[in-house]
Amino acid sequence: MRCMFLIAPLVLLLSAAATTAQLTPQRAYYGVNRPMPMSVAIPKDVEGEAAIRLHVWGETEPLAEASVTKGGVDMAALFPQLWTDPPRVLYAQLTIGGKPIGPAVVMQPMTVPAQAVIYSPEIRQVWGVDPTTGKPTFEARTGDVMYTSPPKAFAGFRAWVDQNVVFVTDMGEIEFRMRPDQAPNTVWNLMELVKGGFYTDIQVHRVVPRTPSGAPFVVQFGDPTGTGDGAPGYSIDLEPSKLPHDFGVLSMARDDDPDTNGSQIFICLSREGTQRLDGKYTSFAEAVRGAEVILGLAKVETDPKTQKPLRPPVVESARLIAAAPFGTSAPPVKPGDATKER
Repeated sequence: MRCMFLIAPLVLLLSAAATTAQLTPQRAYYGVNRPMPMSVAIPKDVEGEAAIRLHVWGETEPLAEASVTKGGVDMAALFPQLWTDPPRVLYAQLTIGGKPIGPAVVMQPMTVPAQAVIYSPEIRQVWGVDPTTGKPTFEARTGDVMYTSPPKAFAGFRAWVDQNVVFVTDMGEIEFRMRPDQAPNTVWNLMELVKGGFYTDIQVHRVVPRTPSGAPFVVQFGDPTGTGDGAPGYSIDLEPSKLPHDFGVLSMARDDDPDTNGSQIFICLSREGTQRLDGKYTSFAEAVRGAEVILGLAKVETDPKTQKPLRPPVVESARLIAAAPFGTSAPPVKPGDATKER
C-alpha cells in the first residue's frame, strides 16, 4: 500500500508544580539482569506518598507497585520480576497520593522480533522476487502475512518517556496517542523521525476517500518527494500489531515486501473500509484530537486515476508532546467528534 481503550477522565487540572513531577530513564537501554537507574522528580509542595506502578495495557489493576522518594531509583531492585516474568511492554507510572502524575515510562523488552513473510497456501510458497528475472513468485496481495517464531532471546529493556505525536497540517493539527504495546519498534521509529524534523513541509500525496464499495478508506503522507516512492533511507520490519484499523488509526504504508516500512504512514477513515488491512499493515497509534482535520483531508479533490490531490495539503511540521499519565488519556476520536471540535 505504498504510493482496554483508556476512557478514564483526562487529567486537566494538575497544579503547575505537580506537572513537573516525573519518572525519567537515565538512559534508553538497560541490559538484562543489570541495574535500571531512573530519576524521580517530586516538587516540595506536592503532598502524598510517591510510588511507581507497573502497568500492562488493557489490565485495570497494576502489575506491581513500589514506594519511592525523590532522586535516583533502581527499577530492577524495586521490581525484580522484570527479569523473570514473560517479556512484555510495560508502563512505569509515577503516582503521588495514589494519583498518576506525569507521563509514564514505556519499557519495551529487547527480544528478537518475529520475521514477516507472505505465504500462498494455494501454491505453498513464500513470496519473493527472482533476482535474475525480477519477477515475483506470485502476486503479493493474494498471499497471507505470516510470522516466523525465533527463540525469544531477552536482552533487557529499552525505555523512554511516553509521548504523543502532533502533526501540524495547513488544515489544522492532529494529535496521536502512541501504542507501543502493539508495535514498539514502529512507535520508536516514528518518534525518531519526528525528533529529526523529517515531517517538515511534506505533501499529503494520496487520498482515497472511498473504496469501490463506498467505504471511507485512507489519507497517506510521509514521502518528501510527494510521489509515493520516497523513504527515509532505510526500512524497518513489519510488526504484528493487533490494533484494529479504524477511523483515526495511524498505520505504516509499505511495498509488496512486508519489511519495507519506513516513513510513509496513512490515517484510516473508517473501520468498514480498512478492516481488510488488519494483520497485513502495522497499526501503531490512535488520533485523540483532530477529527475535523482528518475529515477535511479526506474531502480534498483528487485525480481519480492517481489518487493524488489536485492541490495537495501539506504537513508543515510534527512535534512530540508529553502523553497523559497512564489510564487518563482522552479516548480515540470518532467521525462525529468533528462537530464538537469546532
